[in-house]
Amino acid sequence: MSQQEDLRSQRLTPEQLRWSCDPRLFTFQTTAELKADEIIVGQDRAVRALELGLTMSQPSYHVYVTGPVGTGRTTYTRKKVQAVAATMPVPPDWCYVYNFQQPDQPLAVSLPPGAGAVFRKEMAELVAELKDAIRKLLSSETFESQRTQLLQSFENRINAVWRELEARAMQLGFTIQRTPTGITTVPVGPSGEQISPDQFGAMTELQRDEVGRRGRELSEDVAEALRKVRTVEREARDALRELERSAVSSAAGHPVGRVREQNAGHPKVAHYLDELLADVVEHHEDFKEQEEPQFPLPLPQMARRADPFQRYRVNLVVDNTHLTGAPMVFETNPTYYNLLGKVEYRGEFGALVTDFTMIKSGALQQASGGFLVLQVKDILTNPLSWEGLKRALRSGEARIENIGEQLGLIPTATLRPEPIPLSVKVVLIGTPMIFQLLYVLDEDFRKLFKIKADFDTEVNRTDDTAALYARAIGAICNRQGLRPFDRAAVAKVLEYSARLAEHQERLSTRFNEVVEIIYEASAWAERMGHEIVAAADVLKAIDEKVYRSNRIEARIRQMIAERQLLVDVDGRRPGQVNGLSVLQMGDYAFGHPSRITARAYVGGRGVVNIERETEMSGRIHSKGVAILAHYLGGKYAQDRPLSLNASLTFEQTYTEVEGDSASSTELYALLSELAGAPVEQGIAVTGSVNQKGEIQPIGGVNEKIEGYFAVCKALGLTGRQGVMIPAQNAINLMLKEEVVNAARAGTFHIWAVRTVDEGLEVLTGLPSGEAGANGQYPGGTINHRVSRRLQELAERLRRFAPIPRVGEGKNEDKDK
Repeated sequence: MSQQEDLRSQRLTPEQLRWSCDPRLFTFQTTAELKADEIIVGQDRAVRALELGLTMSQPSYHVYVTGPVGTGRTTYTRKKVQAVAATMPVPPDWCYVYNFQQPDQPLAVSLPPGAGAVFRKEMAELVAELKDAIRKLLSSETFESQRTQLLQSFENRINAVWRELEARAMQLGFTIQRTPTGITTVPVGPSGEQISPDQFGAMTELQRDEVGRRGRELSEDVAEALRKVRTVEREARDALRELERSAVSSAAGHPVGRVREQNAGHPKVAHYLDELLADVVEHHEDFKEQEEPQFPLPLPQMARRADPFQRYRVNLVVDNTHLTGAPMVFETNPTYYNLLGKVEYRGEFGALVTDFTMIKSGALQQASGGFLVLQVKDILTNPLSWEGLKRALRSGEARIENIGEQLGLIPTATLRPEPIPLSVKVVLIGTPMIFQLLYVLDEDFRKLFKIKADFDTEVNRTDDTAALYARAIGAICNRQGLRPFDRAAVAKVLEYSARLAEHQERLSTRFNEVVEIIYEASAWAERMGHEIVAAADVLKAIDEKVYRSNRIEARIRQMIAERQLLVDVDGRRPGQVNGLSVLQMGDYAFGHPSRITARAYVGGRGVVNIERETEMSGRIHSKGVAILAHYLGGKYAQDRPLSLNASLTFEQTYTEVEGDSASSTELYALLSELAGAPVEQGIAVTGSVNQKGEIQPIGGVNEKIEGYFAVCKALGLTGRQGVMIPAQNAINLMLKEEVVNAARAGTFHIWAVRTVDEGLEVLTGLPSGEAGANGQYPGGTINHRVSRRLQELAERLRRFAPIPRVGEGKNEDKDK
């Protein structure tokens, strides 16, 4: 086979440059004919994992949904979780009620779905009924009569004590006077008249002593009488309280008993109602009519007193009345309080106060019995949320604690609500990188999230997946009210999807980017007055999307055309090859050429990477240069040392160079310089190389080819221009129709090579040559010329004194 035949065999045909979707593949005319249901395309691995994770009831089998943004992971996860939740039973309601034994620890009460709201209403009605019944009872004539009779009996006992005291006083010659300040004893004469101070002074000393003795004796009797009166009064109060308690218990027993019967199936509710009845009886004073203050206070807040009936309320924190299945909670802002709940406070007189009615549930309590879906990035960026979630999942209970309890150095008095038992399936949605970091660094994550649903970015292109893709497009149009797509437009969308996947046999599952084209194509069809989106509308949307973002690309192309950036696309020069790189500008990537040059001369330093010398080379690029240097040694220095000085650089590059996709280009430039063989400047090169001389595939092949084609078109197509790519990248080609048409017309070419030798033949038009049995290359070949030049450089180096390496002379001086 001749040299020209070899080159033609390496040149790709126009049909190999892109995959074209035949609209006849589809049986419909427009997507309006398709069933408008949402489907997932090509995510069998993730779908099966998610189905398993959602149906497993064992603890610690929570799910991590991973995959790049835009693959439909969130949309499908929400849809699937909702479908599974709809088949599950509705979980119970949860209430917090007052704890009469430990008021700072409110009790959590579980009730059947919808019963929580009923119980709350029953308790509100019960309190109102008790207030009315007790107040009517305590103000009734019957109770007042009993009260009067009771008080009268004790009053009679007190009067008897006073009469006995008065009789004793008369016996001792005194009279008793009861005043607001106490009891006073006054001496009296034989006829019962009070003795005045003058009369007392006129008495003899013996008479005064006698009166004093009898007064002291009477004082003891007065003290005994006061003790008896106080005892009777205390008995009267106790008897009156017992009368009221008995009456209140009788009046409240029936309403409380009725509510207790209605909740007989819930022992905790029954026990709570028993304690409530005892508390009502104990605090029956609160049910009496309260008198308004005689003097109004200056501030309404000062006049407000604590509601004594607040403790009888029911705080319904989880109400599942309106659910038809298990709950599915998608928390978009998983702060600590939104996730785990909180105890709120209100300000009163400069202080913060709270009670059990101010307990608020979080997403965990709301999702108990169902599913909680979270974006992992959101929960990791909210302080304490991640640790709180893990603690709840480990313990199996949702404990409401304010952050201050965990961070405060000084303990404060607050509520400690009883934890609610937790039965929830947590689904985290995040990127593969976060999954790897959590799996390696967080041992709790490995124990809790054992199911990984991995969404892929690509799906194999088959007739079935193409049909599913068409149905997905129809569903999007129907859901968003877009114009229907004809089958030719659907074919163009699939071609765009293959371009995103960078593979002729695959379609992209990054539906976020595909949906953008669907939306914009419908908008362009509307602007053009088309009722149905055609292929031209899809192409218009793609072109406009590029045009909005390619300002920098156009500017670089203009600089090349103005020779401000030196790129030759015609002629032949040794040691100079056009390399291709990709610039990523946010949502837009484009390729552009860069001149790569090589110089070789006498010396022993080997291959010098100028970018590395100036600290502008990334690690991968430096590795690529090191590989090509060792390729030279392995191929041309088997029988002699590799003695040369060579330099490689990207001309007019002022930022860091990274990646190894230009390592083959650098090698071609160096071999061309060594061989003195000029390289066709119209051929740009991309591809990495290994130590065996094999060309390896690279990324961004479409952008690189199209970027170079645009430069050649701007400078003038000659028919000798094109791009040389790794043969493995042929399947990745999804080039624009313009490039394909140029290849069909013979004005632009794509070559696919597998080895360095094949690439040299394309670039120089000379045979590369294979070493014979003696290790020598045939004369006139590229490899023979390279080998001969390396031998010449080595011989020239030997004619001169050994050139000391940097630092060698200094070390020798030290040794001497």
